[in-house]
Amino acid sequence: MGKPTGFLEIKRQEAKNEAPAKRLGHWHEFAGKMPAPAIRNQAARCMDCGVPFCQGGNVLPAGTSGCPVYNLIPEWNDMLYKGHWQQAFKLLLKTNNFPEFTGRVCPAPCEGACVLGINEPPVTIKHHEYAIIEQAFAQGWVKPRIPGQRTGRKIAIVGSGPAGLAAADELNQYGHSVTVFERDDRPGGLLMYGIPNMKLDKRQVVDRRLKLMETEGVTFKTNTEVGRHISLQELQQQYDALILATGATVPRDLAVPGRELKGIHFAMELLTRSTKDLLTPQATAGSCLNAKGKKVVVIGGGDTGTDCVATVLRQQCAAVLQLEIMPKPPVTRAADNPWPEYPRLYKADYGQQEAAARFGRDPRLYEVMTRKFLGNNGRLTGLVTTKVKWLKKNGHPVPAALPDTGATLEADMVLLAMGFTGPEPQMLQLAGIALSRQGHIKATYGNYATNQPGVFAAGDCRRGQSLVVWAINEGRGAARACHQYLQAPNRKNSTDKVD
Repeated sequence: MGKPTGFLEIKRQEAKNEAPAKRLGHWHEFAGKMPAPAIRNQAARCMDCGVPFCQGGNVLPAGTSGCPVYNLIPEWNDMLYKGHWQQAFKLLLKTNNFPEFTGRVCPAPCEGACVLGINEPPVTIKHHEYAIIEQAFAQGWVKPRIPGQRTGRKIAIVGSGPAGLAAADELNQYGHSVTVFERDDRPGGLLMYGIPNMKLDKRQVVDRRLKLMETEGVTFKTNTEVGRHISLQELQQQYDALILATGATVPRDLAVPGRELKGIHFAMELLTRSTKDLLTPQATAGSCLNAKGKKVVVIGGGDTGTDCVATVLRQQCAAVLQLEIMPKPPVTRAADNPWPEYPRLYKADYGQQEAAARFGRDPRLYEVMTRKFLGNNGRLTGLVTTKVKWLKKNGHPVPAALPDTGATLEADMVLLAMGFTGPEPQMLQLAGIALSRQGHIKATYGNYATNQPGVFAAGDCRRGQSLVVWAINEGRGAARACHQYLQAPNRKNSTDKVD
């Protein structure tokens, strides 16, 4: 590395974000940016560790450890230390199609696996990725890569989230003609409507990439739902190959008494509507899906739950609580969570920081389970909860309600943010696509082929709910598998097909 003793001499420094109380007044990105000299210093902390676990991308019991797209992290940290930003950008693009997305929304399993993190705060890898790509856009290094020759092959991709976009980008660079089908009014999938604007700006960041891909030759067909406006079988007839990247969009429900009451919504309903309110307010005028003046309870403690907390705060809710069925994590690694596993630590994410700034406390309540919803005249008025403890049953942890711990919470709005169970099955079943016992598309990691010839699957619809960076990994892999399929001897072009 550029400075062999950097990790001994320099302490971790992070970018200063806009203060929580101030950023609650807008929907813009609030993440701070470190100046170039500070980034050079932080890059110097990357040590010559021998085996860079940061770029491993392994799945361990506590989750992903290291980077799933195998970013060349030590190499581009070395370039940053030496001031070679354009070379760092070229190295970054070798593994990641969309570092401007992962540099903003990835939970940074690379940092959890950083060797320096064994006994010191890890290298600020995520911020370096973000800084490299933004510098590249600012300097004009990001240019359209238009293939010099087309193969004549036509590929349809169903879904324009990170997996679909990564597959489209790769296949387009192979020279194939790629059409991406999206049922919503804008492409981007989760990136457009599942992640709030203050984490990932739609016009400045997502649209910037989509316009670049269009310039490079990718076609997006929006407001087109496969299975409704066009069947999967029709796509099979019209295209040489298909990639299914529909995501895992079926939300996990909460089947307790009172679930039918008005005022209970899935998290994605709110997150999608709030972004549409920003982008096309005239189209959503008069919507009742707004938390202004309401007492809100978010059920679920993950990233989606945090996004809901941040969203209702900006909508000027009267109060917000976030219920988490899991125990409160420790502030340092527990004995059963050793390095290089992803650290399961207590931390206040941006939504909890903002709630504390507005209401004076962390909104989370741990080891709480909802027993039933309460209402009046068909509308939600509250919910009944109980504390739980975790027991082992057949080797697996299960929650058990604790007696005499019931509580009633007032609520005008409840948001269910408990994750997703898998892809919507109707279109897949009609087309004869085989599903696993978990309800995911059955396709082996590495070859991504479904039981239908020429049809591949990638991302959350195949692996289940996961990270944006895993979706990019799978999109890239499915593109390689699809390209190899099209390279097979005697494979006909779509233009050779007979009606």
